[in-house]
Formats: sequence, C-alpha cells, structure tokens
Amino acid sequence: MNAPRRTLLVRLVLTSALVGGAGLWLVPGSSSQAVDEPPLRPTPQARCDDGSRPETSIQGRVPSRDYASGRAARGYTCNTRTVSHTNGSGGFKVFRYVDHAGHVCAVYDSTLLFPTDLPYNVGREGLGTIVLDMSDPAHPRQTANLLTPAMESPHESLYLNQRRGLLAAVAGNLATAPGQVDLYDLSGDCRQPVLLSSVPVAGLGHESGFAPDGRTFYVSSTSGQTLTALDVTRPRTPQPITTKTGVNYHGLRLSPDGRTMYVAEIGNATPGGPTSVGGLAVLDVSSIQDREGTPTFRPVSTLDWRQRSIPQAADPIVIDGRRYLLEADEFANFTLGPDLVLEGGYQADAPVGASRLIDVHDRRRPRVVSNLRLAVHQLANRDGPQQDDPGARSPAQGYAGHYCSVPRYRNPGIVACSMIASGLRIFDVRDPRNPVEVGYYNQPTVPDAADPAREGAYAMSAPAYDLKRRQVWYSDGNSGFYVVRLAKRIVPRHYWD
Repeated sequence: MNAPRRTLLVRLVLTSALVGGAGLWLVPGSSSQAVDEPPLRPTPQARCDDGSRPETSIQGRVPSRDYASGRAARGYTCNTRTVSHTNGSGGFKVFRYVDHAGHVCAVYDSTLLFPTDLPYNVGREGLGTIVLDMSDPAHPRQTANLLTPAMESPHESLYLNQRRGLLAAVAGNLATAPGQVDLYDLSGDCRQPVLLSSVPVAGLGHESGFAPDGRTFYVSSTSGQTLTALDVTRPRTPQPITTKTGVNYHGLRLSPDGRTMYVAEIGNATPGGPTSVGGLAVLDVSSIQDREGTPTFRPVSTLDWRQRSIPQAADPIVIDGRRYLLEADEFANFTLGPDLVLEGGYQADAPVGASRLIDVHDRRRPRVVSNLRLAVHQLANRDGPQQDDPGARSPAQGYAGHYCSVPRYRNPGIVACSMIASGLRIFDVRDPRNPVEVGYYNQPTVPDAADPAREGAYAMSAPAYDLKRRQVWYSDGNSGFYVVRLAKRIVPRHYWD
C-alpha cells in the first residue's frame, strides 16, 4: 500500500472510532447557555529569547514547507531548551513523584490507542505504564513497565494521588471498556511500584479523578454512561460506593477538601449533531467524601461556552485568593455522521475549544473569564492551507487542545497545555482575565516511507512540573518523553529563588 493511501486508511479508522465512541449513546441532551464570555481571540503570542527556534508561520502552525525544507526536523522552541528525550511513544498523562526515601520518578502511559501502538513499543521501551528514575533529569532511566490490565491500556484514566503515593487506573479506550481497576503503591520506592490490587470494581472505564486525601477514586466511562465512586481507603480491597448512570462525563477533578467535583461533561449527542453538547458540571460530593448512609452526586451548577469542542478536564486553582478552573477541551467539535468519515475526518467549520479559565468562586455561578488558544485554532484559519499540514486533518490529532495542568494549587503563576500538533504551550495566568503565552516547545515527527502514518507532533499528555529546576515533563504520542527547561524570565521567582 502506498504512503498516501495508508495514511488515509489510518485516518479513516481513527475517525470511525471517534464517531463510534462519541456517538454510542445518541439521545437528547441539555446544557446551560454561555453568557458574558470574553472574545474568542488568540492569546497574545510569546516573545522569544535569542536562543529560541521560533515558529515560521502563525502561532501554533508547522507548515508543510517546513517539512519539505528540513526546518520541522529541528523543532520549535520559544524560551525553552531540551534537557532530555527518551523512548518513542507517549500517552495522556505524565506524573512526577518523590517517594519517602527521596527517589524522584516519572510515571506515564505509553499508548494512545491499544493495541494500535503495539508495533511502536515492542522492542523499544515496552508496553504499559512506564516508570523512569529521574534522579538525573538529563539522563532518565527506565526502571519498570506496569503491565496489569488497566495499566496496559488506561486510556485517560491514569492518576496519581500525591498524598498517599497511590497510582490508579481503570481499563479504557476511545469509547469505554470493562472497569478493571489497578492500584499501585509508589510511596516506598517509586522506581519499583508495588501492585496492591487489580479488580473489576468500576463497571466501565475511560477517565478518572482522585479525592486529594487519597481515599476515593472516581471513574467515568464517557459513552458507557456511568460515574462511579470507589472507596480505596484499603487499596488492597477497593469497594464501590455509588454509581450515577445516564451521564456522559469525562475528566473529574476535586476541590482540596474533596467535597466539590468539577466534571468535564461531554453530554449526549443527537444524530447529525455535534460530538459534544456538554460543558462543565459542578457536583457536590460531600456525602461521598463523608461516607454518609446514602451517598449521592448532587448537582450544583452547569456551564456551557460559545466555542466548545469536547470538554476534557478542569483543574481547580486559586489566584490571588479567588477560585478558578483551568479547563481544556480536546480536538474539534465535529458533526457526527457518515459525512465525517467520507470527509476523511476533517471539517473546517468544526470549532476548536482549546482552553479557558473559569471563575468558580461562587460554585453556583461559574463563568468563563478568559481563553487560552492559538491563532491556528481560529475558524478563519482552519479553512486555509494549514489543513494540509502533516497530521492536521486527523480528527484525533490536528491543531487543537488536549490537556492542561497546573504546577500547584495556589497561585501557580504559569500553566502548561498539550496542544497536539502545536506541541507544549506555556501560559502566564497571574492575571486570569488577561493570560499571555510565554513559551512553547514542539518537536514534530517527520513522516518517512517506513512509517507515513506517524506525522507531526502528537502532544496529548497532561504535563508534570519540577519548577525548582524550571522543568516541565511531557510525552508526545509520536516521539516519546521530554524534559524541557524553561527560561528563568518566564518562571515566577518563588519557584526557583
């Protein structure tokens, strides 16, 4: 099979899977309306230092001409430098953890869609969830592969509770999968995690969340239509607490006291409608946190926004004493139906949600206060020549957002987002109404005859941080695990001084 036909086939398979996963439950849904939103403009672009290798086109784009000239192979940096790069695959989460003995580890999932990634992992870093000894970040050393059922294919559910050193995952895929839950202890020696349990207690799986005290692990199944709370106080014998049905929920994040859940809600699509009709759902989970006799998920509020794609996750933060969420949307909001497959997975008029800051100081009245997005995400540009850049037309890749994360809860100063074909993007959020981009790092994969289906960057993971060293860690599904050093001038002084 020639290269263009093989690449098209891969794209069609991914498109069919995406449509199937998002549209498994085609029933009417409802959501609140967007009000008083800021304008949908690109975030002010980073100003790069002299040692940078800046982008050659509009913000976030890697044009086809750069692949042809060899420029793309050199990568793009702005106020960033490479510390190290290891292995050749990546997934959806990267975590940093320091155990009781002082060992520093990175943990990340190595597959975007199991088993399609098998050929890329076998004979290299291996399968499953990967553990790296990061005592020397310039020379990561792989120490373990976690190969229990959920760790082999966690999809977006991998989660680490820092307080207890508990690593958890539920088996998942693009749609949903049987809810096998794996729990590991990293606290003694994170380089060699200890399996505590692997049991089918979650019903169905896809994404997840952890109460900050590490006693409750939450599992969402998206198209499986369930949200399950698990008691992991005794992680060798996790027990279901309660399950909510009839909901298409994605990422689950908790307030520091574990009593409020912030849900990225996909919603239930209708035939011929958009993939996502959801937004943000705020739930009171106090009765679950307190282990009351009849624990329930109590709705508090919902929020929609004007240009939404598929809500992914919403991380709580506090800036100058006020509570916010850093919310990320994934991909573009495609219209479901056979035309999406016939079009090869690309719809120029499909909106890209990217990311935003949401004020939740009053959790009953959430509101969007600013957007984090790139010029390449704007609808006016999606119909232009950028759609022909390598990787741009894939519905599961392209110029869009996927995950954001925060280095700490209070006054994080900067945040990082994986924006797929645009790589890792760094934003200053000290003024939450006026965020600015302050850096980026993007290492696209240049397609070759041996593997034409791997093209462009595939930055999908929620990043991890070591800002005392001014480092961000992330993985790219096409090229592996990266340690990136940030220029001193873009990192708030309290992290490194």
